[in-house]
Amino acid sequence: MVITQLNLDTNIFSYINHLPDFIFNIIILLISIVFAFVLKALFFRLTSYYRKHERFSFLRSIVLHLSKPLNFFLPLVSINSFSNLMRLSKLERSVLDKVIEIGLIISFSYILINLIKVIQDFFISTYDLKKENNLRERKIRTQLQFLKKFLVALILVLTVAAILFSFEGMRKIGTGLLTSVGIGGIIIGFAAQKSLGNLLAGFQIAFTQPIRIDDVLVVEGEWGKVEEITLTYVVIHIWDHRRLILPITYFIEKPFQNWTRISAEILGTVFLYVDYTLPLEDLRKEYDRLLDNHKLWDKKVKVVQVTDTKERVMEVRVLMSANNSSDAFDLRCDIREGLITFIQKNYPNSLPRTRAEFIGNKDQDFLKS
Repeated sequence: MVITQLNLDTNIFSYINHLPDFIFNIIILLISIVFAFVLKALFFRLTSYYRKHERFSFLRSIVLHLSKPLNFFLPLVSINSFSNLMRLSKLERSVLDKVIEIGLIISFSYILINLIKVIQDFFISTYDLKKENNLRERKIRTQLQFLKKFLVALILVLTVAAILFSFEGMRKIGTGLLTSVGIGGIIIGFAAQKSLGNLLAGFQIAFTQPIRIDDVLVVEGEWGKVEEITLTYVVIHIWDHRRLILPITYFIEKPFQNWTRISAEILGTVFLYVDYTLPLEDLRKEYDRLLDNHKLWDKKVKVVQVTDTKERVMEVRVLMSANNSSDAFDLRCDIREGLITFIQKNYPNSLPRTRAEFIGNKDQDFLKS
């Protein structure tokens, strides 16, 4: 029985050895690819428990982000390992080795980019923007977003350079270029002056931070939040869901309002224009009642002042505070509506009005008679 089995195995190997080179190489290629995907399936089977977790863990993030890169990297490594078994001519082997080398460079850079995403997941889970006082979180997230884009761009540049320098001809060209790097640097500097300016502006914004992710800005007459900071431009999410896109150098060269530079807390103002007959003490009592019962007031600032007097009306400024600009806007609207309703119901004659006084004379009396 053992002899029969050995004869069968010998016949199989003999049959495989007598296959044409092309078919034999295809079989080795398929075996190497299948082997790679079996390894990947085993890895994901062992880590399936962590993928079900909703909370952040490094292993879960690695599994999620490295799934696609491993689809390219593992088969290339496997083919590289099995390539010695293939029946190839010297030219065919050199071509295959070069293809595998370039493929490994690209897939490895793909892995590095996704590892940056793993680190990003860690910082996003640690520094949550949903907190009430999220100044530190916005600072870290702004730096993280810029560094991520910069590192991805750097990896792509280095990947292209590694591929080009893997060719002997390109190495010679590169060596020749290095001798004239001074002149080339000057030419590139003039040609890419604006791009370099954007890059330097990006670094300046990332680390000096005149703006941060989720900052509330008033730019070009528009109110909105910083949604994205790239290497070349900034995206502002305007309150009505439009997007204002500005070059990153704008925030270095031009003035703008940042309502959350130091803190998200902000003062809200409401102006009322009323007749001089309005009793201010009653208005203050109503304002206290409205504000004390409002959930958006942070209980810090509460002021009613007459800030100006005009020919027909007096200007009353109502000041209040809130935790952030969105709350301040809603609070202002509610208080404005409440005070106007109070005046309409209780002191309608104190709403703005125009007075006129008519004095009769002898001619008018004569005409009337």
